[in-house]
Amino acid sequence: MKTSSSPLAGTDRNPLVHELKFSMTDKIKIGLMSVTVFPVRLLLVSFFMLLAWPFAFTASLGRSELVPDPQSWWRRIIDLCLRVIMRAMWFCGGFHWIKVKGERAPPSEVPILTVAPHSSYFDAIPVTMTMCSIVAKLESQSVPVWGTLISYIRPVLVFRSDQHSRRKTVEEIKRRAQSGGKWPQIMIFPEGTCTNRSGLILFKAGAFIPGLPVQPVVLRYPNKLDTFSWTWRGPGAFKLLWLTLCQPHNSIEIEYLPIYRPSAKEREDPALFASNVRKLMAEALEVPLTDLSFDDRDIILSHGPLRIHDCTSLLHFNQLLGQLGLKSGSRGDRLEEEARRAAKLQGDRLGLEDFAQFLSLPVTDTLRQIHSLFHQDGDGKIDVRHYVTALSTVQRPHKPLDTLKLAFQLYEEDSGGVTGEDLAVVLEIMLGVKEVELAPLLLELEAQHTAKITYDELQCLIRKRPHFSVDCLSFKDHPRRGCIGRLNYCNGHNKDD
Repeated sequence: MKTSSSPLAGTDRNPLVHELKFSMTDKIKIGLMSVTVFPVRLLLVSFFMLLAWPFAFTASLGRSELVPDPQSWWRRIIDLCLRVIMRAMWFCGGFHWIKVKGERAPPSEVPILTVAPHSSYFDAIPVTMTMCSIVAKLESQSVPVWGTLISYIRPVLVFRSDQHSRRKTVEEIKRRAQSGGKWPQIMIFPEGTCTNRSGLILFKAGAFIPGLPVQPVVLRYPNKLDTFSWTWRGPGAFKLLWLTLCQPHNSIEIEYLPIYRPSAKEREDPALFASNVRKLMAEALEVPLTDLSFDDRDIILSHGPLRIHDCTSLLHFNQLLGQLGLKSGSRGDRLEEEARRAAKLQGDRLGLEDFAQFLSLPVTDTLRQIHSLFHQDGDGKIDVRHYVTALSTVQRPHKPLDTLKLAFQLYEEDSGGVTGEDLAVVLEIMLGVKEVELAPLLLELEAQHTAKITYDELQCLIRKRPHFSVDCLSFKDHPRRGCIGRLNYCNGHNKDD
């Protein structure tokens, strides 16, 4: 599988991973704050959150979820009280002053605020300062105390159990945005997930589908020690809360950028609209653009014996699938059907038109790019089994043994196993690496003179070796390249025992 430009270009950090490193000074400071300031802050933050609950509960009584009720005088008073209480809560949490740049446009002029980067639950600070609506999961309303506060700001709810939830959410955003300011502004985090702020990942199109002006809002956390970022891999929510409350002062900057009014072309193409707003926000933040999306998280966070070592080509492949409407995880039954038909071809190579017919899709530039990823011999034809293996890898990155089993079903004949050459190609695709050699693997299996390898014996070895891809394979840019061939030294095993 050919390598393309890296989706991580411009940054040397994985945006979905956050690692905290403490100096000795940091450790001493945290230790002292943990037994002095932290308990007091936690008590005060909890007090103000509980104090806000009856106000939010009272204001939510008798309010319709479908009609934008006019703000009566007593609700305006409650709204003001809630803002004061929430500001006091953040102050007690160490956010002593909040720097705000620019001015927020009124709802009648801009119904949607797009906020990035999304990196923390402390991103709720601009929400509580403005009392804008947000897009939230239905389950969030059941969270004690905090759920009532979320209900007060009249969120656009996402019903994850409903297969049509995404379409309904977009329709609701569009309905509110076109109300002429009758509904509160909607504050949307278009990245759709939290990152470590090392770059802006791809924006979801929901905020841009209405085709109305948006106001970009950028967030910054200038603290030297980042105890805010809550990513898919890194410190958990409670640890971050503890560490943040142990900081003498926590800084946040909120900047309202000028209103972005879409062109006629952008109104017709929400993806283009989202892309241009993302570029503008990245320039204001002085961070690079990272061509990753929420749907790519499992690929770049894969782990285990068959973890993906270089996700570049697989991420590019997954993004091309998205352009064809075949994004990973969207059509699991399609994988089974294509695997069945690929097995019948028994290695027959397909040109572009035959490949399009195999997928029941028209020939497009995107399909041509996918086809070119699997060229090997320069004859313009591909082994469609390579495509199916890659498809399974991006759809099930957390289940590599299922992909390996599928590959064996595609390649083996009469359950006699697969050849080393075929297995090397499969592993190259699954690991995202080049030039896999199986000499260390054969040595582990004591199968130097065996023509084929079976799935059962390979599966058994993988389960026994938690670092299988590093210990039992050799490939280009191998993490332990200098050790391959000296297994008694590298792996802790002596084959002569």
